[in-house]
Amino acid sequence: MVRFIEDAPIVNEGYQVTDKGAWCWFADPRALHYKSKDGSIDRTYIGYIDTHGNIKAMQYDFHKKQQKEVLIRSCFQPDDHDNPTFLILPDERVMIFYSRHTDERCFYYRISREPGDITTLGEEKKIITENNTTYPSPFILSDDPDHIYLCWRGIGWHPTIAKLSLPDKKDNINVEWGPYQLVQSTGARPYAKYTSNGKDKILFTYTTGHPDQESPNFLYFNYIDIHTLQLEDVKGNVLSTIADGPFQINKRSEYVEQYPYTVVDSPEERDWVWQIAIDKPGNPVIAMVRISEDKTSHNYYYAHWTGKEWKKNFLAHAGGHFHQSSYIEKCYSGGMTIDPAQTNVIYCSVPVEGKYGRKYEIQKYMLNDGGDVVAVEAVTRNSRYNNVRPYIIPDSEDTPLRLTWMHGNYYDWIVSTTHPLGYCTAIHSDFRGFHVKTETENIEMTVEQAKDFKFDLKEDFVISVTLKPDTVKYRGCLLQLGKLGYYLNANTMKPEVRYQRKVYTSTNMLGTADTWAIMPRGTNGKWYVPQKYSELRLKLEYKNGILCTYVNGLLDQTIELLPFVR
Repeated sequence: MVRFIEDAPIVNEGYQVTDKGAWCWFADPRALHYKSKDGSIDRTYIGYIDTHGNIKAMQYDFHKKQQKEVLIRSCFQPDDHDNPTFLILPDERVMIFYSRHTDERCFYYRISREPGDITTLGEEKKIITENNTTYPSPFILSDDPDHIYLCWRGIGWHPTIAKLSLPDKKDNINVEWGPYQLVQSTGARPYAKYTSNGKDKILFTYTTGHPDQESPNFLYFNYIDIHTLQLEDVKGNVLSTIADGPFQINKRSEYVEQYPYTVVDSPEERDWVWQIAIDKPGNPVIAMVRISEDKTSHNYYYAHWTGKEWKKNFLAHAGGHFHQSSYIEKCYSGGMTIDPAQTNVIYCSVPVEGKYGRKYEIQKYMLNDGGDVVAVEAVTRNSRYNNVRPYIIPDSEDTPLRLTWMHGNYYDWIVSTTHPLGYCTAIHSDFRGFHVKTETENIEMTVEQAKDFKFDLKEDFVISVTLKPDTVKYRGCLLQLGKLGYYLNANTMKPEVRYQRKVYTSTNMLGTADTWAIMPRGTNGKWYVPQKYSELRLKLEYKNGILCTYVNGLLDQTIELLPFVR
């Protein structure tokens, strides 16, 4: 008998990480916790993108009990498929990957200058490819610590892999092997989720194609062995050598008979996948959804390898599509996530009648060793808006910040004239510690008052100013604090901090991607002209020789200011 654990019927929507942010569920890790061996670094990073095209991340420092929201890239394609993913390098610096949805042949990345600190991101770099790039999933494995293995949806819209060098002294990397297409499906767009054993194997599970276009839609599983660079099934049988070409999959009965250990699920309806993890005995477990032929009924399942077969256990009815636009993306379930630290715990977004009507709430499902549900606990309740796409932060089991999700209204995965509101959600979590006040005093001043400010390198300060740039003459000095100036480059639209004879240029433009709201819906590869700011909030924070600039609350630049030497 299933035991349902319920507290008093109060409103519980979690705790806000950011008021504007969203993610898809195929680019991971979209959040990550890292604690160094000596304990000096103990931080969590949560990445997302907002409808203004800002790719952002929240860094929470457990030592300082302080968070900062970092602007990774401004004026990007406003599409929730473009959320960033994280990787900790061997030197403990944080590498962040991101890309446009489908229509560009490159990845972007930035690397923190300091170990474990994304407030010190270096310049933006590119990895050029010959094929499309979506959903970056990076890995470093202990048997090959000198390389990065990057998986994504690439060649022919199929699962793709490449081996990359570690960054050199200038943060440049090389593609040393690949890219190679892993499998070839009879479907148009297989959807894959990846994880690793941390040592020598990358595990991935994938569908025949997109469930919107295919029914039935099978679910498969394979290993990638980094020593042999071969594809294996769950029993270790070699299926292909990756460099020789993709492994061919299909839904015919002959295929299932020949490769029985590659097929996780072969229903008479539509399958989609949410996550793959590894249980304590070392076997793969999968969070998956079965969707009815008419797409109106979604059901969550837990698939696990018993050592002999794939067993699928029903978890919960997921309703139908969760979002407000009834005529698109009918296979968008509320979502589910496995706790990788205890894989018998699954979090699902399910429709629940509450104080504000029928909303999607996060519930915790506890399973026995056979995969059967033995207890259910409400995480959120009586919410005003939907709580969807939950995600357990990897390596967070020793922290109070574990579970994150999207909260709000959702109309489309991209901003366009069809749905200009796009994905107007916040990111919430189970952590009470956000929004801790800092001790630094914040001085409010006007641009005119700033002219009398005497800046030197000896005294710390925090100043906030509301700037109103001329959108016709969008250039020149926006703020002058003695010898310290904040300028706008007319050619690049990027702000520049100028001190003495040095110029420190931002990676990000001073503008938004709001022009997408009046453009046709779709991924067409275009970069639209950024929307200029008619007003913005600038904060300058100087402490211990480090100047930080914030644009509308987002950390843009971190600059070490050195005394001028003639």
